[in-house]
Amino acid sequence: MLLILAEYLSQYETGFRVFQYLTLRGILAAGTALAISMLVGPTMIRRLNYHQVGQVVRSDGPESHFSKAGTPTMGGALILVAIAISTILWADLRNPYVWIVLGVTAVFGAVGWVDDYRKVIEKDSRGLPARWKYLWQSIAGLAAALYLYFAFDTPVTTELYLPFFKDFAWQMGPLFIVLTYFVIVGSSNAVNLTDGLDGLAILPTVLVGTALGIIAYLTGHADFAKYLSIPYVAGSGELAVFCGAMAGAGLGFLWFNTYPAQVFMGDVGALALGAALGTVAVITRHEIVFFIMGGIFVLETVSVILQVASFKLTGKRIFRMAPIHHHFELKGWPEPRVIVRFWIITVMLVLFGLATLKLR
Repeated sequence: MLLILAEYLSQYETGFRVFQYLTLRGILAAGTALAISMLVGPTMIRRLNYHQVGQVVRSDGPESHFSKAGTPTMGGALILVAIAISTILWADLRNPYVWIVLGVTAVFGAVGWVDDYRKVIEKDSRGLPARWKYLWQSIAGLAAALYLYFAFDTPVTTELYLPFFKDFAWQMGPLFIVLTYFVIVGSSNAVNLTDGLDGLAILPTVLVGTALGIIAYLTGHADFAKYLSIPYVAGSGELAVFCGAMAGAGLGFLWFNTYPAQVFMGDVGALALGAALGTVAVITRHEIVFFIMGGIFVLETVSVILQVASFKLTGKRIFRMAPIHHHFELKGWPEPRVIVRFWIITVMLVLFGLATLKLR
């Protein structure tokens, strides 16, 4: 919105042309979202406490979590509001990719909000039944996949690229729809599974989101894309503004979510942020790199799949508890140790993922 205003004002004052630079608007988006989160956060926490919107703790979980019962949740709504406001202010609203990512984020956030509302307000421990949650996630993910396929059906936007292979580009055709669906829905649920300890999910989301913002900037710049031998996706660079807003909003939320947490994200935040990351990865054609950088999300998801499969097939559990962060807790690791070590792993994976842009 402000970009359009700046373009108009640049007719009278050339200094406003500086807002055409993506890097500047990405930084401003991060700062705006951070400020919104930091300023609104205390009021939000007080309101959630006043209305007794408190976390429900699993009775079969680690005993150290019992004291967290009643901690305000659904704080992810603040993250989404900060992202939306900041993106609308600083992004080029004529870019369709911006609206696709905002739309996916909003729909998945709405699904998470209904789930949280049923749990903490209506006191229904089941929340939104799994079949309905998955149904609405599937509808949203499939709608985004179909739109991206038919609206942007150019060779580069439907090709699969592998890191380390600069000449490999597999034209997926309709299989692009299938891949996009699984990336968006899968990443949404993966982040949700990771969101089990104070700050465990939000900082990896910030780190991976920032890296995807860098990738979006590079894939949207013809010269950089050619130099790095990565796909050039015209218009994708504008997603750097969205990713900047996500990073800023996430860091602001982490201020209150760090151990011991004053507020939890809830499904409203986790489902939306995961879907947003997946959508950006698909648009920039870096799904494989996204899986590498989000290795913690993948690990958490795989641990649940293996645990369920093992118990159904053999009656035995592989881990003491799944997702795997609870396994380490039950082994005696203090919660902060689990959190920080998972953060460190994410930093290394993100750096490795970014390195693949040159190692081709």
